[in-house]
Amino acid sequence: MDRNRAITAGDIAAARAAFSADRGNLIARNAVSAAGIAAAARNPEAAALATTTFDIQLEQGDITDQKRSGRCWMFASLNTMRYRVMKKLGVKTFELSQAYPLFWDKLERANWFFENILATADLPLTDREVAYLLTDPLCDGGQWDMFRSLVKKYGVVPKEAMLETFHSSNTSALNQYLTRYLRGGAKRLRDAHAALADENELSALRTELLGGVWRVLAICLGEPPTSFDVRIRNEKGELKASGSYTPQQFFAEFVDMDLDDYLSVINAPTSDKPYGRSYTVKFLGNVVEDGGVRYVNLPMDALKRMAVAQLKDGLPVWFGSDVGQSFLSEDGVLDPAAFEVDQLFDLPIECGLDKAARLDYGESLMTHAMTLQGVNLDEAGAPTRWRIENSWGDDHGKKGYDVASDAWFDEYVYQVVVDKKYLTADELAAFESEPIELAPWDPMGALAD
Repeated sequence: MDRNRAITAGDIAAARAAFSADRGNLIARNAVSAAGIAAAARNPEAAALATTTFDIQLEQGDITDQKRSGRCWMFASLNTMRYRVMKKLGVKTFELSQAYPLFWDKLERANWFFENILATADLPLTDREVAYLLTDPLCDGGQWDMFRSLVKKYGVVPKEAMLETFHSSNTSALNQYLTRYLRGGAKRLRDAHAALADENELSALRTELLGGVWRVLAICLGEPPTSFDVRIRNEKGELKASGSYTPQQFFAEFVDMDLDDYLSVINAPTSDKPYGRSYTVKFLGNVVEDGGVRYVNLPMDALKRMAVAQLKDGLPVWFGSDVGQSFLSEDGVLDPAAFEVDQLFDLPIECGLDKAARLDYGESLMTHAMTLQGVNLDEAGAPTRWRIENSWGDDHGKKGYDVASDAWFDEYVYQVVVDKKYLTADELAAFESEPIELAPWDPMGALAD
C-alpha cells in the first residue's frame, strides 16, 4: 500500500478549515443534526406537485397490503387480474388470494433450486455461480414472468379460498428455516452426485426433499385448495357468481386473460445491452418446465407509449422500479426533485451518475413492483405524472396510491408488462428473437419485493 496516499494531519486540518469557512455547511450541519438528511433536504414544492385527479384514471378496489413480506410482484400481478374480475362482475372491490401463489412459488422455487444445484454439481463450491445459487435460494421477490408461470400452472383463487396466515404476512422466519433446509438438501444432492449416484437415486432424493418443503409450507401457510365454492354479490345484493371451481377454472372464467400475450419490456440504457434485443437471465425463474424470463430492451419512450396505450384501453399496467429513490413516502410522491441532497451537501451525489451508470455501478436496480392506474397528459399527449397503486395498505401515501413525475419514471422505472398488441412489428420481432443470456448477478435479474 502506498503510504503517500494515506490521510495526513494536513489533509484533516484543511478539511476542517474549509468546512468551517462556509456558512452553508454550518447551517446544513445544524439542520441535519436536528432532523436528519431526509427532513432537511425535503423539497416542499415537489410534494405540492402531487395530484389526485388524472386525465386517465382507472378505479380499483380496496387497497391491498403485503405487510411484512416481499410479495409486491404477486400483489401487483393480482391487482391487474382482480381489476378484470371486478369489471366482469360489476363489483366495487374484490381480492384474490396472495397466500395461494406464495405457497406454489416456494415449492416451485425449491424445485428450481435443486435443478440448478444438480446442473452445477461438478463445479466447486467456490465457483461464483454455485456461490450465487446458495446465497438466497428462496427469497420472496420475483418478476412478472415468474408469476405468469405460476398462474398458467395453478390458476388463482379468491382470498376467502386461501386466507392469509401469520407467515404469509410475515415471511422472514419461514424463509430462514426453508433456506437452511434447502442448503442442507443441496449438500445431500452434491454428495450423492459425488458418490456416483444414478439418475433414479438423485430423483428419489429430490422427491424426498420436495416432500419436506411441502410439509413446512403446509404447516406455515395451509394447503392450497384443489376446488372451492364461490358466492359473489354486488353492492345491490345481486348474486353475480355462484358455483364450485378449480383454481384454473376460476381464472379462465373470471380473469379471462391470455397470459402469453403479456410481455416484459425493459429499459436498461447500458452499453452491454443494445436496444432492440431480447434478453434472459441465467438461473432466474421458478417453474422448471416453463423456463426462465425473457425481456426486450427498448428506449424509455417506447415503454411509456405502451403503458399509456394500455391505460387508455382501460387496463392497469404492472411495472417494476427502484421505489426507494427520490421518494417522499409520507406524501406518496416520487420525483427526482423530492430531496435537494446535492444542494444540502454541495456535492454531486444524486447527479453524479446517470441511469446507465447507476445500473453499472450498483447504485440502482428494480426493487419493487406496483401497478399503473392512471396518467396525466400534456397537450401533445405526452405523460407528465403517473398514478400508482401500491400494496402497502391504505394508510400509505394518498390512501394507498402514489404519484410519480414523468421525470422519475424516466430515471427509475426499469420494466413494464403490456399486451403484445402495443408493440410494433419490429419490437415484437426483437422480443421473439433468440435471447442473449445475462449473468445471474446482472441488475436486470433483480427481484421485486
